[in-house]
Amino acid sequence: MPSSHSAIKSLFLDGPAGRLEALLNVGSPTTTHAGLVCHPHPLGGGTMHNKVVFHAMKALHSFGFPVLRFNFRGTGLSAGQHDQGRGEVADVQAALGWLKHEFSLPIVFAGFSFGAATGLRAACPDPDVSTLISIGTPVEADGHLYSFSFLRDCTKPKLFISGDHDQYGPQDALEKVVAEAADPKELVFVPGDHFFEGHLAEMRMTVESWLHEVLDNQQLAISN
Repeated sequence: MPSSHSAIKSLFLDGPAGRLEALLNVGSPTTTHAGLVCHPHPLGGGTMHNKVVFHAMKALHSFGFPVLRFNFRGTGLSAGQHDQGRGEVADVQAALGWLKHEFSLPIVFAGFSFGAATGLRAACPDPDVSTLISIGTPVEADGHLYSFSFLRDCTKPKLFISGDHDQYGPQDALEKVVAEAADPKELVFVPGDHFFEGHLAEMRMTVESWLHEVLDNQQLAISN
């Protein structure tokens, strides 16, 4: 029997440092895109079960997309060891490759915090990724400065969404990052801190609203 739209599959992906533990929220048979959501910093307790990651998955899944989440190397049941974001880019590439093989659909990428900083590096140059969502974009965390200079060449639609008092991405610093990124782009602040405590619903609704607009515009461009 075919899987229902609400089914969840537990699986392992082949990653560059060994297998990666993953979950797939099954999509509609008539879906137009697939989704990937990446989790926050493993050394801070980040996993694919993080609340922000879950709500981002629900936002993408509301469109009928199959949505993949996975644990970075060394996290949960994933093999390997944490690599300070270097090897994790290759983990994201492996997840993108799995989605392409399984679905052959354009991919909507979403990442939260470390998952955004790491995942954008893999997703921006990938020709099969159509749309990018960066949630809680970290500018400085635990003494580590993140660089987003590569976004100057990334011309895909991009949403940056953060809490208005995000301790790892102050408004002025994030505004500078976004200002230097290529168009099209949008920066939205919603109430809350880095983890959107008490405001996850607003974060999710903002993602859904922006994605509706982007996908409608993409469809209009195709039909013309």
